[in-house]
Amino acid sequence: MTDHQTELQPTPEDSMLKIGLKPFLTALSILGLLIIFSGFLTRWIPAGAYERMVIDGRLAVVAGSFQYLQEAAFPAWRWFTAPVEVIWGDNWLMILVLSLFMIFLGGSFTVLEKGGIMQELLAGTVRRFKDNKYRLMGIIIFVMMFLAAFVGVYEALVPLIVIIVPLSLALGWDSLTGLGMSMLALTFGFSAAVTNPFTIAVAQELSGLPLFSGAWFRIIFFIAIYILCYTFVSRYARKIEQDPTLSPVYAADNRIRERFSAEKILGSNQASDPCKVKAAIWFGVCLGIAVIFMVLAGLVPALPSDAAFPTVALLFLIGGAGAGRIVGYSWGKLLKVLASGANNMLPGIVLILLAMSVPHIMTRGHVMDTILFYASQAIQGTNPYQAGFYIYLLTLALNFFISSASAKAFLVMPIIAPLADLVGLTRQTAVFAFDLGDGFSNMVFPTNALLLIGLSFTVVSYPKWMRWTWKVQVGIVLISMIFLMIAVAMGFGPF
Repeated sequence: MTDHQTELQPTPEDSMLKIGLKPFLTALSILGLLIIFSGFLTRWIPAGAYERMVIDGRLAVVAGSFQYLQEAAFPAWRWFTAPVEVIWGDNWLMILVLSLFMIFLGGSFTVLEKGGIMQELLAGTVRRFKDNKYRLMGIIIFVMMFLAAFVGVYEALVPLIVIIVPLSLALGWDSLTGLGMSMLALTFGFSAAVTNPFTIAVAQELSGLPLFSGAWFRIIFFIAIYILCYTFVSRYARKIEQDPTLSPVYAADNRIRERFSAEKILGSNQASDPCKVKAAIWFGVCLGIAVIFMVLAGLVPALPSDAAFPTVALLFLIGGAGAGRIVGYSWGKLLKVLASGANNMLPGIVLILLAMSVPHIMTRGHVMDTILFYASQAIQGTNPYQAGFYIYLLTLALNFFISSASAKAFLVMPIIAPLADLVGLTRQTAVFAFDLGDGFSNMVFPTNALLLIGLSFTVVSYPKWMRWTWKVQVGIVLISMIFLMIAVAMGFGPF
Protein backbone atom coordinates (compact mmCIF):
# COMPACT_ATOMS: atom_id res chain seq x y z
CA MET A 1 0.00 0.00 0.00
CA THR A 2 1.41 3.40 -0.90
CA ASP A 3 1.28 6.47 1.29
CA HIS A 4 -1.32 7.89 -1.09
CA GLN A 5 -3.56 4.90 -0.46
CA THR A 6 -2.90 5.16 3.25
CA GLU A 7 -4.33 8.67 3.30
CA LEU A 8 -7.69 7.24 2.23
CA GLN A 9 -7.96 5.42 5.54
CA PRO A 10 -9.53 7.05 8.63
CA THR A 11 -7.55 9.92 10.09
CA PRO A 12 -6.08 9.74 13.61
CA GLU A 13 -8.89 11.98 14.81
CA ASP A 14 -11.34 9.27 13.74
CA SER A 15 -9.46 6.54 15.59
CA MET A 16 -11.45 4.32 17.88
CA LEU A 17 -8.81 4.73 20.59
CA LYS A 18 -9.56 8.32 21.42
CA ILE A 19 -10.85 9.41 24.81
CA GLY A 20 -13.78 11.77 24.37
CA LEU A 21 -13.97 15.04 26.26
CA LYS A 22 -17.20 14.20 28.11
CA PRO A 23 -16.08 10.75 29.40
CA PHE A 24 -12.72 12.26 30.37
CA LEU A 25 -14.31 15.10 32.34
CA THR A 26 -16.70 12.64 34.03
CA ALA A 27 -13.85 10.37 35.15
CA LEU A 28 -11.82 13.43 36.15
CA SER A 29 -14.64 14.65 38.39
CA ILE A 30 -15.16 11.26 40.04
CA LEU A 31 -11.46 10.79 40.75
CA GLY A 32 -11.14 14.37 42.00
CA LEU A 33 -13.90 13.75 44.55
CA LEU A 34 -12.25 10.48 45.61
CA ILE A 35 -8.93 12.26 46.16
CA ILE A 36 -10.64 14.79 48.44
CA PHE A 37 -12.51 11.99 50.25
CA SER A 38 -9.29 10.04 50.87
CA GLY A 39 -7.73 13.24 52.18
CA PHE A 40 -10.54 13.66 54.69
CA LEU A 41 -10.07 10.03 55.76
CA THR A 42 -6.53 10.88 56.82
CA ARG A 43 -8.07 13.48 59.16
CA TRP A 44 -10.85 11.27 60.50
CA ILE A 45 -8.85 8.05 61.03
CA PRO A 46 -5.90 8.09 63.48
CA ALA A 47 -2.48 7.30 62.02
CA GLY A 48 -1.05 3.91 62.95
CA ALA A 49 1.35 1.26 61.76
CA TYR A 50 2.24 -2.41 62.07
CA GLU A 51 5.80 -3.62 62.13
CA ARG A 52 6.97 -5.32 58.95
CA MET A 53 9.17 -8.30 58.21
CA VAL A 54 10.49 -9.65 54.92
CA ILE A 55 8.86 -12.89 53.70
CA ASP A 56 10.01 -14.26 50.35
CA GLY A 57 11.38 -10.89 49.39
CA ARG A 58 8.15 -9.02 50.22
CA LEU A 59 7.24 -6.96 53.28
CA ALA A 60 4.50 -8.54 55.40
CA VAL A 61 2.91 -7.19 58.57
CA VAL A 62 3.66 -8.67 61.97
CA ALA A 63 0.45 -9.64 63.78
CA GLY A 64 -0.01 -7.95 67.16
CA SER A 65 2.51 -5.19 66.47
CA PHE A 66 0.09 -2.34 65.74
CA GLN A 67 0.80 1.02 67.36
CA TYR A 68 -0.78 4.43 66.94
CA LEU A 69 1.51 7.14 65.61
CA GLN A 70 1.85 10.61 67.04
CA GLU A 71 2.48 12.79 64.02
CA ALA A 72 1.06 15.80 62.22
CA ALA A 73 -1.90 15.23 59.92
CA PHE A 74 -1.22 14.79 56.23
CA PRO A 75 -1.25 18.38 54.82
CA ALA A 76 -4.38 19.27 52.86
CA TRP A 77 -2.37 20.97 50.11
CA ARG A 78 -0.69 17.65 49.36
CA TRP A 79 -4.05 16.15 48.45
CA PHE A 80 -3.86 18.23 45.28
CA THR A 81 -0.18 17.66 44.56
CA ALA A 82 -0.58 13.87 44.92
CA PRO A 83 -1.11 13.33 41.15
CA VAL A 84 2.40 14.73 40.65
CA GLU A 85 3.98 13.12 43.72
CA VAL A 86 2.98 9.63 42.61
CA ILE A 87 5.36 9.95 39.67
CA TRP A 88 8.28 9.45 42.07
CA GLY A 89 6.34 7.65 44.82
CA ASP A 90 6.29 3.98 45.78
CA ASN A 91 4.31 3.01 42.67
CA TRP A 92 6.40 4.96 40.15
CA LEU A 93 7.36 1.82 38.25
CA MET A 94 3.73 0.71 37.89
CA ILE A 95 2.77 4.18 36.65
CA LEU A 96 5.62 4.17 34.14
CA VAL A 97 4.69 0.71 32.84
CA LEU A 98 0.98 1.60 32.56
CA SER A 99 1.79 4.85 30.76
CA LEU A 100 4.14 3.19 28.27
CA PHE A 101 1.55 0.45 27.79
CA MET A 102 -1.09 3.01 26.78
CA ILE A 103 1.32 4.85 24.49
CA PHE A 104 2.49 1.66 22.77
CA LEU A 105 -1.01 0.26 22.42
CA GLY A 106 -2.48 3.54 21.19
CA GLY A 107 0.18 3.90 18.52
CA SER A 108 0.04 0.26 17.46
CA PHE A 109 -3.74 0.12 17.18
CA THR A 110 -3.85 3.33 15.14
CA VAL A 111 -1.43 1.77 12.63
CA LEU A 112 -3.60 -1.35 12.42
CA GLU A 113 -6.76 0.68 12.01
CA LYS A 114 -5.45 3.20 9.46
CA GLY A 115 -3.64 0.56 7.45
CA GLY A 116 -6.76 -1.60 7.11
CA ILE A 117 -5.08 -4.44 8.98
CA MET A 118 -7.63 -4.51 11.78
CA GLN A 119 -10.39 -4.82 9.19
CA GLU A 120 -8.54 -7.76 7.63
CA LEU A 121 -8.26 -9.51 11.00
CA LEU A 122 -11.93 -8.94 11.73
CA ALA A 123 -13.03 -10.03 8.26
CA GLY A 124 -11.40 -13.42 8.64
CA THR A 125 -13.00 -13.97 12.04
CA VAL A 126 -16.45 -12.81 10.92
CA ARG A 127 -16.40 -15.06 7.86
CA ARG A 128 -15.54 -18.07 9.99
CA PHE A 129 -17.95 -17.48 12.87
CA LYS A 130 -20.83 -15.42 11.44
CA ASP A 131 -23.14 -18.44 11.73
CA ASN A 132 -21.79 -19.52 15.14
CA LYS A 133 -21.11 -16.22 16.81
CA TYR A 134 -22.53 -17.19 20.21
CA ARG A 135 -20.21 -20.17 20.23
CA LEU A 136 -17.38 -17.74 19.57
CA MET A 137 -18.65 -15.57 22.41
CA GLY A 138 -18.61 -18.55 24.77
CA ILE A 139 -15.08 -19.48 23.72
CA ILE A 140 -13.73 -15.95 24.17
CA ILE A 141 -15.32 -15.58 27.60
CA PHE A 142 -14.01 -18.97 28.69
CA VAL A 143 -10.46 -18.31 27.49
CA MET A 144 -10.32 -14.91 29.20
CA MET A 145 -11.70 -16.35 32.45
CA PHE A 146 -9.53 -19.48 32.31
CA LEU A 147 -6.24 -17.62 31.83
CA ALA A 148 -7.08 -15.26 34.69
CA ALA A 149 -8.35 -17.95 37.08
CA PHE A 150 -5.74 -20.63 36.50
CA VAL A 151 -2.65 -18.69 35.33
CA GLY A 152 -3.25 -15.32 36.97
CA VAL A 153 -3.04 -13.32 33.75
CA TYR A 154 -4.90 -10.04 34.15
CA GLU A 155 -3.10 -6.86 33.12
CA ALA A 156 -1.50 -8.48 30.09
CA LEU A 157 -4.90 -9.46 28.62
CA VAL A 158 -6.28 -5.91 28.74
CA PRO A 159 -4.83 -5.12 25.26
CA LEU A 160 -7.20 -7.68 23.74
CA ILE A 161 -10.06 -5.25 24.46
CA VAL A 162 -9.01 -3.20 21.41
CA ILE A 163 -9.59 -6.27 19.23
CA ILE A 164 -12.64 -7.83 20.91
CA VAL A 165 -14.72 -4.63 21.00
CA PRO A 166 -14.44 -4.03 17.22
CA LEU A 167 -15.14 -7.74 16.70
CA SER A 168 -18.32 -7.33 18.74
CA LEU A 169 -19.43 -4.49 16.47
CA ALA A 170 -18.61 -6.55 13.37
CA LEU A 171 -20.80 -9.37 14.69
CA GLY A 172 -23.76 -7.02 15.10
CA TRP A 173 -23.46 -6.24 18.81
CA ASP A 174 -22.14 -3.13 20.59
CA SER A 175 -19.15 -1.91 22.62
CA LEU A 176 -20.67 -3.07 25.92
CA THR A 177 -20.95 -6.61 24.58
CA GLY A 178 -17.30 -6.44 23.59
CA LEU A 179 -16.36 -5.28 27.07
CA GLY A 180 -18.49 -8.09 28.51
CA MET A 181 -16.53 -10.66 26.50
CA SER A 182 -13.19 -9.12 27.47
CA MET A 183 -12.89 -6.95 30.55
CA LEU A 184 -15.90 -8.35 32.42
CA ALA A 185 -14.86 -11.95 31.69
CA LEU A 186 -11.28 -11.15 32.67
CA THR A 187 -12.36 -9.68 36.00
CA PHE A 188 -14.70 -12.60 36.69
CA GLY A 189 -11.95 -15.09 35.96
CA PHE A 190 -9.42 -13.35 38.18
CA SER A 191 -11.99 -13.27 40.97
CA ALA A 192 -13.03 -16.91 40.58
CA ALA A 193 -9.39 -17.93 40.98
CA VAL A 194 -8.54 -21.63 41.04
CA THR A 195 -4.73 -21.72 40.89
CA ASN A 196 -4.04 -18.00 40.42
CA PRO A 197 -0.45 -17.55 41.69
CA PHE A 198 -1.02 -13.90 42.67
CA THR A 199 -4.07 -14.48 44.88
CA ILE A 200 -4.54 -18.13 45.84
CA ALA A 201 -0.87 -19.17 45.93
CA VAL A 202 0.37 -16.14 47.91
CA ALA A 203 -2.55 -16.19 50.37
CA GLN A 204 -2.25 -19.94 50.95
CA GLU A 205 1.50 -19.72 51.46
CA LEU A 206 1.11 -16.93 54.02
CA SER A 207 -1.59 -19.00 55.75
CA GLY A 208 0.52 -22.15 55.89
CA LEU A 209 -1.83 -24.10 53.59
CA PRO A 210 -0.72 -26.68 51.00
CA LEU A 211 -0.25 -24.96 47.64
CA PHE A 212 -3.46 -24.92 45.56
CA SER A 213 -5.29 -27.13 48.06
CA GLY A 214 -9.09 -26.95 47.88
CA ALA A 215 -9.03 -26.45 44.11
CA TRP A 216 -12.06 -28.73 43.60
CA PHE A 217 -14.36 -26.32 45.42
CA ARG A 218 -12.98 -23.30 43.55
CA ILE A 219 -13.47 -25.10 40.20
CA ILE A 220 -17.19 -25.49 41.00
CA PHE A 221 -17.31 -21.80 41.85
CA PHE A 222 -15.50 -20.96 38.59
CA ILE A 223 -18.10 -22.90 36.58
CA ALA A 224 -20.95 -21.07 38.34
CA ILE A 225 -19.37 -17.68 37.60
CA TYR A 226 -18.74 -18.62 33.95
CA ILE A 227 -22.41 -19.54 33.54
CA LEU A 228 -23.44 -16.22 35.09
CA CYS A 229 -21.06 -14.20 32.90
CA TYR A 230 -22.01 -15.92 29.64
CA THR A 231 -25.74 -15.75 30.42
CA PHE A 232 -25.56 -12.04 31.24
CA VAL A 233 -23.55 -11.07 28.15
CA SER A 234 -25.37 -13.34 25.67
CA ARG A 235 -28.84 -12.29 26.81
CA TYR A 236 -27.86 -8.66 26.44
CA ALA A 237 -26.34 -9.31 22.99
CA ARG A 238 -29.53 -10.99 21.77
CA LYS A 239 -31.55 -8.01 22.94
CA ILE A 240 -29.25 -5.61 21.07
CA GLU A 241 -29.46 -7.75 17.94
CA GLN A 242 -33.24 -7.40 17.92
CA ASP A 243 -33.19 -3.64 18.53
CA PRO A 244 -29.76 -1.89 18.42
CA THR A 245 -31.27 1.35 19.73
CA LEU A 246 -31.74 -0.31 23.14
CA SER A 247 -27.97 -0.14 23.64
CA PRO A 248 -26.96 2.50 26.24
CA VAL A 249 -24.00 3.34 23.97
CA TYR A 250 -25.96 3.33 20.69
CA ALA A 251 -25.26 7.00 19.95
CA ALA A 252 -21.64 6.79 21.10
CA ASP A 253 -21.08 3.70 18.93
CA ASN A 254 -22.32 5.51 15.83
CA ARG A 255 -18.93 7.05 15.06
CA ILE A 256 -17.29 3.62 14.84
CA ARG A 257 -20.18 1.26 14.07
CA GLU A 258 -20.13 1.80 10.30
CA ARG A 259 -16.38 1.33 10.12
CA PHE A 260 -16.54 -2.04 11.88
CA SER A 261 -19.88 -3.29 10.55
CA ALA A 262 -19.91 -6.72 8.93
CA GLU A 263 -21.09 -5.22 5.62
CA LYS A 264 -18.22 -2.72 5.54
CA ILE A 265 -15.58 -5.22 6.61
CA LEU A 266 -16.66 -8.08 4.37
CA GLY A 267 -17.49 -5.75 1.50
CA SER A 268 -14.07 -4.13 1.56
CA ASN A 269 -12.34 -7.51 1.76
CA GLN A 270 -13.93 -9.42 -1.11
CA ALA A 271 -10.45 -9.67 -2.63
CA SER A 272 -7.99 -9.49 0.21
CA ASP A 273 -4.90 -7.34 -0.27
CA PRO A 274 -1.89 -9.70 0.01
CA CYS A 275 0.03 -7.05 1.93
CA LYS A 276 -2.76 -6.71 4.45
CA VAL A 277 -2.96 -10.47 4.82
CA LYS A 278 0.79 -10.65 5.50
CA ALA A 279 0.53 -7.76 7.94
CA ALA A 280 -2.37 -9.47 9.73
CA ILE A 281 -0.38 -12.70 9.97
CA TRP A 282 2.63 -10.80 11.35
CA PHE A 283 0.52 -9.11 13.99
CA GLY A 284 -1.19 -12.42 14.81
CA VAL A 285 2.18 -14.08 15.35
CA CYS A 286 3.27 -11.27 17.70
CA LEU A 287 -0.04 -11.56 19.56
CA GLY A 288 0.39 -15.34 19.82
CA ILE A 289 3.89 -14.93 21.24
CA ALA A 290 2.49 -12.46 23.77
CA VAL A 291 -0.20 -14.92 24.89
CA ILE A 292 2.33 -17.76 25.20
CA PHE A 293 4.63 -15.53 27.25
CA MET A 294 1.74 -14.56 29.52
CA VAL A 295 0.91 -18.19 30.19
CA LEU A 296 4.53 -19.18 30.80
CA ALA A 297 5.08 -16.21 33.12
CA GLY A 298 2.29 -17.52 35.33
CA LEU A 299 3.47 -21.15 35.26
CA VAL A 300 7.28 -20.99 35.21
CA PRO A 301 8.81 -19.52 38.39
CA ALA A 302 12.06 -18.68 36.56
CA LEU A 303 10.25 -16.17 34.35
CA PRO A 304 9.61 -12.79 36.03
CA SER A 305 5.83 -12.36 36.22
CA ASP A 306 6.24 -8.59 36.59
CA ALA A 307 7.75 -8.52 33.10
CA ALA A 308 4.63 -9.96 31.44
CA PHE A 309 2.73 -6.69 31.16
CA PRO A 310 5.51 -4.55 29.62
CA THR A 311 6.54 -7.44 27.37
CA VAL A 312 3.03 -7.74 25.96
CA ALA A 313 2.91 -3.97 25.38
CA LEU A 314 6.24 -4.13 23.56
CA LEU A 315 5.07 -7.06 21.40
CA PHE A 316 1.94 -5.07 20.48
CA LEU A 317 4.16 -2.18 19.40
CA ILE A 318 6.42 -4.50 17.38
CA GLY A 319 3.39 -6.18 15.82
CA GLY A 320 1.71 -2.90 14.92
CA ALA A 321 4.86 -1.18 13.63
CA GLY A 322 5.90 -4.23 11.62
CA ALA A 323 2.41 -4.51 10.12
CA GLY A 324 2.59 -0.85 9.13
CA ARG A 325 5.85 -1.41 7.29
CA ILE A 326 4.44 -4.48 5.53
CA VAL A 327 1.48 -2.53 4.10
CA GLY A 328 3.82 0.14 2.77
CA TYR A 329 4.28 2.85 5.37
CA SER A 330 7.51 4.79 5.09
CA TRP A 331 9.42 5.21 8.36
CA GLY A 332 8.37 8.85 8.52
CA LYS A 333 4.70 8.05 7.95
CA LEU A 334 4.87 5.17 10.43
CA LEU A 335 6.31 7.38 13.17
CA LYS A 336 3.68 10.03 12.45
CA VAL A 337 0.81 7.55 12.82
CA LEU A 338 2.36 6.01 15.95
CA ALA A 339 2.71 9.47 17.48
CA SER A 340 -0.90 10.38 16.65
CA GLY A 341 -2.15 7.20 18.30
CA ALA A 342 0.04 7.78 21.36
CA ASN A 343 -1.24 11.35 21.61
CA ASN A 344 -4.82 10.06 21.80
CA MET A 345 -3.88 8.14 24.97
CA LEU A 346 -2.47 11.09 26.94
CA PRO A 347 -5.79 11.82 28.74
CA GLY A 348 -5.75 8.21 29.95
CA ILE A 349 -2.34 8.75 31.54
CA VAL A 350 -3.78 11.73 33.43
CA LEU A 351 -6.54 9.47 34.78
CA ILE A 352 -3.96 6.89 35.87
CA LEU A 353 -2.10 9.55 37.89
CA LEU A 354 -5.35 10.61 39.55
CA ALA A 355 -6.37 7.01 40.33
CA MET A 356 -2.97 6.27 41.89
CA SER A 357 -3.25 9.40 44.02
CA VAL A 358 -5.92 7.85 46.26
CA PRO A 359 -3.74 5.03 47.68
CA HIS A 360 -0.80 7.47 47.78
CA ILE A 361 -2.69 9.81 50.11
CA MET A 362 -3.92 6.96 52.31
CA THR A 363 -0.42 5.48 52.59
CA ARG A 364 1.29 8.80 53.31
CA GLY A 365 -1.41 9.54 55.88
CA HIS A 366 -0.63 6.21 57.66
CA VAL A 367 -4.27 5.14 57.93
CA MET A 368 -4.24 1.86 55.96
CA ASP A 369 -2.82 -0.10 58.88
CA THR A 370 -5.33 1.53 61.22
CA ILE A 371 -8.20 0.32 59.04
CA LEU A 372 -6.71 -3.18 59.12
CA PHE A 373 -6.36 -3.01 62.91
CA TYR A 374 -9.98 -1.89 63.38
CA ALA A 375 -11.16 -4.74 61.14
CA SER A 376 -9.12 -7.34 63.05
CA GLN A 377 -10.64 -6.11 66.31
CA ALA A 378 -14.14 -6.45 64.84
CA ILE A 379 -13.46 -10.04 63.70
CA GLN A 380 -12.42 -11.18 67.17
CA GLY A 381 -15.27 -12.70 69.13
CA THR A 382 -17.48 -13.32 66.09
CA ASN A 383 -18.79 -16.66 64.88
CA PRO A 384 -17.29 -18.32 61.75
CA TYR A 385 -20.05 -17.08 59.46
CA GLN A 386 -19.63 -13.49 60.58
CA ALA A 387 -15.84 -13.77 60.42
CA GLY A 388 -15.93 -14.99 56.81
CA PHE A 389 -18.22 -12.12 55.85
CA TYR A 390 -16.02 -9.56 57.65
CA ILE A 391 -12.91 -10.82 55.88
CA TYR A 392 -14.75 -10.43 52.59
CA LEU A 393 -15.76 -6.85 53.48
CA LEU A 394 -12.26 -5.98 54.71
CA THR A 395 -10.63 -7.14 51.48
CA LEU A 396 -13.33 -5.36 49.50
CA ALA A 397 -12.55 -2.09 51.31
CA LEU A 398 -8.78 -2.46 50.96
CA ASN A 399 -9.15 -3.19 47.25
CA PHE A 400 -10.47 0.34 46.84
CA PHE A 401 -7.04 1.63 47.83
CA ILE A 402 -4.68 -1.26 46.94
CA SER A 403 -5.27 -2.86 43.55
CA SER A 404 -2.42 -5.39 43.74
CA ALA A 405 -3.72 -8.77 44.93
CA SER A 406 -0.38 -10.01 46.21
CA ALA A 407 0.27 -6.74 48.07
CA LYS A 408 -3.08 -7.09 49.86
CA ALA A 409 -2.28 -10.69 50.70
CA PHE A 410 0.99 -9.71 52.38
CA LEU A 411 -0.88 -7.01 54.29
CA VAL A 412 -3.95 -9.01 55.33
CA MET A 413 -3.22 -12.72 55.60
CA PRO A 414 -0.56 -12.67 58.37
CA ILE A 415 -3.22 -11.05 60.60
CA ILE A 416 -6.34 -12.81 59.31
CA ALA A 417 -4.99 -16.38 59.35
CA PRO A 418 -4.41 -16.60 63.14
CA LEU A 419 -7.68 -14.71 63.79
CA ALA A 420 -9.52 -17.34 61.73
CA ASP A 421 -8.15 -20.04 64.04
CA LEU A 422 -9.45 -18.17 67.10
CA VAL A 423 -13.04 -17.88 65.82
CA GLY A 424 -13.29 -21.40 64.37
CA LEU A 425 -13.01 -20.43 60.72
CA THR A 426 -10.78 -22.62 58.56
CA ARG A 427 -7.82 -20.85 56.97
CA GLN A 428 -8.88 -22.22 53.60
CA THR A 429 -12.21 -20.43 53.96
CA ALA A 430 -10.40 -17.25 55.00
CA VAL A 431 -8.33 -17.44 51.80
CA PHE A 432 -11.52 -17.99 49.78
CA ALA A 433 -13.17 -14.96 51.42
CA PHE A 434 -10.06 -12.90 50.70
CA ASP A 435 -10.14 -13.91 47.04
CA LEU A 436 -13.83 -13.01 46.70
CA GLY A 437 -13.28 -9.56 48.16
CA ASP A 438 -10.19 -8.93 46.08
CA GLY A 439 -11.37 -9.69 42.58
CA PHE A 440 -14.93 -8.76 41.69
CA SER A 441 -14.66 -5.14 42.85
CA ASN A 442 -12.03 -4.59 40.15
CA MET A 443 -14.91 -3.99 37.73
CA VAL A 444 -16.46 -1.42 40.10
CA PHE A 445 -13.84 0.78 41.76
CA PRO A 446 -12.64 3.76 39.67
CA THR A 447 -9.38 3.68 41.64
CA ASN A 448 -8.52 0.56 39.62
CA ALA A 449 -6.33 2.02 36.88
CA LEU A 450 -6.88 -0.98 34.60
CA LEU A 451 -10.65 -0.43 34.64
CA LEU A 452 -10.13 3.15 33.50
CA ILE A 453 -7.65 2.01 30.84
CA GLY A 454 -10.06 -0.62 29.53
CA LEU A 455 -12.92 1.86 29.33
CA SER A 456 -10.69 4.47 27.70
CA PHE A 457 -10.18 2.06 24.80
CA THR A 458 -13.90 2.27 24.05
CA VAL A 459 -16.76 4.76 23.87
CA VAL A 460 -18.12 3.50 27.21
CA SER A 461 -17.98 5.97 30.09
CA TYR A 462 -17.62 4.89 33.72
CA PRO A 463 -21.23 5.84 34.66
CA LYS A 464 -22.59 3.85 31.69
CA TRP A 465 -20.41 0.91 32.64
CA MET A 466 -21.81 0.97 36.17
CA ARG A 467 -25.41 1.23 34.97
CA TRP A 468 -24.85 -1.72 32.64
CA THR A 469 -23.17 -4.01 35.18
CA TRP A 470 -25.09 -3.31 38.40
CA LYS A 471 -27.44 -6.28 37.98
CA VAL A 472 -24.62 -8.75 37.41
CA GLN A 473 -22.78 -7.19 40.36
CA VAL A 474 -25.75 -8.03 42.58
CA GLY A 475 -25.73 -11.56 41.18
CA ILE A 476 -22.03 -11.89 41.91
CA VAL A 477 -22.49 -10.82 45.52
CA LEU A 478 -25.33 -13.31 46.04
CA ILE A 479 -23.43 -16.23 44.50
CA SER A 480 -20.28 -15.30 46.41
CA MET A 481 -22.12 -15.23 49.73
CA ILE A 482 -23.80 -18.57 49.02
CA PHE A 483 -20.50 -20.27 48.27
CA LEU A 484 -18.81 -18.55 51.22
CA MET A 485 -21.48 -19.79 53.61
CA ILE A 486 -21.22 -23.29 52.13
CA ALA A 487 -17.46 -23.18 52.69
CA VAL A 488 -17.98 -22.19 56.33
CA ALA A 489 -20.67 -24.82 56.91
CA MET A 490 -18.61 -27.70 55.56
CA GLY A 491 -15.35 -26.60 57.20
CA PHE A 492 -13.61 -26.09 53.85
CA GLY A 493 -10.07 -27.28 54.47
CA PRO A 494 -7.78 -29.11 54.96
CA PHE A 495 -7.72 -26.65 57.88
